[in-house]
Amino acid sequence: MKLLVFLLLPYLSLSEVGQDFNKCRQFFLNNGPPKITPPPTGVSVKHICQCLWDNNNWQMYFYATLYNTAWRIPIYSAYVFGSPNVKRVDRWYIEPQLDGEPEPCMSPKGNKIINNQAVNSDYDGSGYDRGHLYPVQHTNNHLSMLATSTLTNAAPQDPSFNRQEWNYHEKAVIDDLKDCKGKAYVVTGVVPDTNNKIPTNKPRVTVSKYYWRATCCVKNNKFTGQGYFGPNNNNKVESLPIAKLQTKLAKDYNVNNFIIFPSLGCN
Repeated sequence: MKLLVFLLLPYLSLSEVGQDFNKCRQFFLNNGPPKITPPPTGVSVKHICQCLWDNNNWQMYFYATLYNTAWRIPIYSAYVFGSPNVKRVDRWYIEPQLDGEPEPCMSPKGNKIINNQAVNSDYDGSGYDRGHLYPVQHTNNHLSMLATSTLTNAAPQDPSFNRQEWNYHEKAVIDDLKDCKGKAYVVTGVVPDTNNKIPTNKPRVTVSKYYWRATCCVKNNKFTGQGYFGPNNNNKVESLPIAKLQTKLAKDYNVNNFIIFPSLGCN
């Protein structure tokens, strides 16, 4: 099903993977997800309200992801920034509903190949890191940290870029958002290199051309936003106005408009 159906014809989802973000709109500024018009051609996506079960068996939501099942990488993840005080634990999950299982939240499934998403074996020996879009250092509790380590929140990332320039950038975002009054909203995404897949025996996962991020919060009694992008080769991460980032995304996705924060606020 094309992205057009998902973006323009939403209906109440009965599960955490579906046709809209109705169960997790709180992770978008003024409850408004990004708008892409017209949608990229030939793109099949799912809206994921990323969740885990807590110790009391309550279903908890942590962020939202627009996921491309053909490229097997996300288009973006959206989250509310949290204080960076959590120790990282790598425990990689997948999303069972993407491949027809009834479990509503992410769960570990090992290396078994499945159709509509990446698995650990796609990355093993590939030379790429599993690059978080919603990063651990922007979380504020143990469960939200765990929830970032799902392969639906990751794209192939050059190891040097992941561990150096992009890591430095994520720390700089922490410093920038300290001055926000109230919640700070973040959308992080990747633009795919559609001619490049992870070099494994059976290439399935599209490599990202570059990573991008946009932030929005209230500073000095007004909405203030900032855009960033970094090529997936450890070049410097550049900052730019959100309007210019949106123009770049529209060009690289070959669409008319890519509006990251469509509600009143940062554009």
